[in-house]
This record gives sequence, C-alpha cells and structure tokens, in this order.
Amino acid sequence: MLVFHIPRRRSSNPTATGKPPLKAVKAQTKFRFISDVEVGEDAPSLTSEEVHTFEGTSGWGNGDFIKRQEFETSKHLRNDSFTVRCDIVVINEFRTEGTADAAATPPFVTVPSSNLHQHLGDLLLTEKGADVVFDVGGATFAAHRCVLATRSPVFSAELFGTMKESDTAGVVRVDEMEACVFRALLYFVYTDLFPEPRKGEEEEDVMCQHLLVAADRYDLERLKLMCEDRLCKYIDVGTVATILTLAGQHHCPGLKKACFDFLSSGANLRAVAAGEGFKHLSRSCPSIMEELVVMLGK
Repeated sequence: MLVFHIPRRRSSNPTATGKPPLKAVKAQTKFRFISDVEVGEDAPSLTSEEVHTFEGTSGWGNGDFIKRQEFETSKHLRNDSFTVRCDIVVINEFRTEGTADAAATPPFVTVPSSNLHQHLGDLLLTEKGADVVFDVGGATFAAHRCVLATRSPVFSAELFGTMKESDTAGVVRVDEMEACVFRALLYFVYTDLFPEPRKGEEEEDVMCQHLLVAADRYDLERLKLMCEDRLCKYIDVGTVATILTLAGQHHCPGLKKACFDFLSSGANLRAVAAGEGFKHLSRSCPSIMEELVVMLGK
C-alpha cells in the first residue's frame, strides 16, 4: 500500500484548545514507476485527475498498487529496490474567468485620456494671459512666466530670481539660438511632447542637435534625452564625429556610447578618420578621443 499525507495550513479561527484548526487541502495526484517516465519529461498536466480532499489525520493512496508476483518479475524492480514518481498539484482556490459575453459588456463609465497637453498647447498658441515676451533673432514669442518657471529651473531663475533678464516692457532677449529652435523648445515646455519639424525648417537630425543644446541650456532633461534617443538613429560615417562632439560637450553618456559602438567597427573607424570631422573632434574634445583610444585598445 502506498499512502501519503499533505501538510496543511491552520485556519485563522482558533479552536477550544486555543490553536487554529487545520484547513482541509484539495489536491490532484498521479503515481508512476520511474521506469515509466520518459527521460526529460516535464511535469504532466493533472487536469483530468480526480481531486481529493485531505483533512484531519486522513490520507489517501492506492491500496493495490501492483500484485507482488507481477512486481517481482517486472522491470520496475532493480537490485531489490524501486522508485515511484508522485506528481502533486495542491489547489488553494478555484478561479473563475469571465466569458466572452461578459468581456464584451461595455463599462458604465469611460474615463478619457488626459488632454492637459492640448489645453496648454492652445494656451501657448492663443497667447491668452501671456505676461512675458522673448526676442529670438528678431522673432518674438509670448509666453507665461509661471508655466516656464514650473518646467525649467533656468527659466525660473531668469524670470523670478537673481538672473532676472527683462526690460521695463517685459521683453527677454535670447541670444545664440535660432527662432525655430526656441519655438520647438516652447512647444515641449507646454505639451511635454517632442516637437516635429515644420515644413521648410531644418531636417530632424539637425533640429535635434540644436534642440539638444537648447534643452541642456534650460535644464530640460526629458527633452534632452528625447533628442539623444533620436540622434542615435542618425549616426553614420558622415555624422558620428559631430554627434560625438555634441555628446561630449553636453554630457550625453547614452549618445556617446552609441557613437563608440558605431566606431568599434574597424571599417567605420577608418572611414571616419579620413574625414575632417575627426580632426575637429580631436581639437574640440580631446578627452573624448582619449576615451575612444582606451575603448579601442580593449
């Protein structure tokens, strides 16, 4: 006779003895001689096996597992010993799943996606309530001090702090930046979305380079990372030196790694070294060149 017992957990309700009673356990089992189990076989599915309940001190097993005479002459007995495999699945609780009809039932309340970015984008577009004007290369942009200060610590210092830069008319002059780049910067500040280049403006890779510089200038880390991510797609023999210089000057570790990965190819490195961009990289970012030499030497 083969009998087994399954350890059971105690209930949260105490008995007269002060100890919680043992909970009944439900389980499915399957017994087989190890010689009947194929080599490398995974745990079998027991869904078709009967579910047994174990409670109290009771156990369950097979009273007539195999007849003695058959067993002594069978392949299962080797060197006066045998091995039995027992697969057990303990069922904690039954789980019900909804039917297709239930899943198709529409919800009573549908919560729309946030459209805050659309409202703030409209606020920038309509200039309603604007209280500051930026002069960028002769082009002017009206904006809202509180929005800018909330999004950028640099704008906060320029508009409200010790770096405050404006004349009596409330105009802030922005130097060393193109108007299309500042427009894209404001779009991100108000919507948290990446600004797509307008028709007639610079290509995306060039815009991303200028926008990365602007994002670093105004401490807009998310926009900076967006630019890094997009620039990774534009790394090639003709652009890698410029992009790597940009990554070094504006502390972009991810973008720098992408450039190093491209230059780890001997063919790419030779092609880039033959161009003027590599010479400019050597002059403007000698520390990057040192890192590149160390990387290639590994």
